Amino acid sequence: MKAMILAAGRGERMRPLTDAVPKPLLRAGDRALIDYLLDGLATAGWRDVVINHAHLGEQLIAYVGDGRQYGLHVHYSPEGEQALETGGGIFRALPLLDSDPFLVVNGDIWTDYPFAGLPRSIEGLAHLVLVNNPVHHPHGDFVLAGDRVQVGGAPALTFSGIGVYKQALFKDCRPGKFPLAPLLRAAAARGWVSGEHFRGAWLDIGTPERLAALDARLRAAELAPKRTT
Repeated sequence: MKAMILAAGRGERMRPLTDAVPKPLLRAGDRALIDYLLDGLATAGWRDVVINHAHLGEQLIAYVGDGRQYGLHVHYSPEGEQALETGGGIFRALPLLDSDPFLVVNGDIWTDYPFAGLPRSIEGLAHLVLVNNPVHHPHGDFVLAGDRVQVGGAPALTFSGIGVYKQALFKDCRPGKFPLAPLLRAAAARGWVSGEHFRGAWLDIGTPERLAALDARLRAAELAPKRTT
């Protein structure tokens, strides 16, 4: 199964940090955000990864290269200076994502989610990883009833930005700029989306303050005394 990292966003809320550096290359704990995701995918057994890019994308290509330093084969889906949003970016990359299903991960999250546990085949059109609602998103996105994702109701959970998708989710789409969320809501309303609740570490690095908090967390973990047995 192939994987995609969404890395084309302009990062408006991260400005001025993203005026000179694309958001996935911002650093926390002496590493770029994208390093953590690529290492996590490689550790979980992924080998082929697609990365889309737009704003300052040449920096991303120069940094990641062909992916061999991570043990991966990395390919790129360019979008020019005007990013195509989540849905449009995935749709444009479908020729490179020639597995069914395929994994997509937002490039602006940090997590210890075990990617190896994701399903390699799914019923329906999508499988979403949901997390507890962060302070900045208290109302959540979806309700999880058993292993089915539903729209509306309570208590709601937040979509983590980690999802496994079938090609058919995009069958009625057209090239251009459009979000992913309406496709997921429509599929969930028809009972075509499964899900899971992940309770481990997950952060949406959407502002300079959250990036600074992650940096402090990672540096504190490095300085903490190691347990001995």
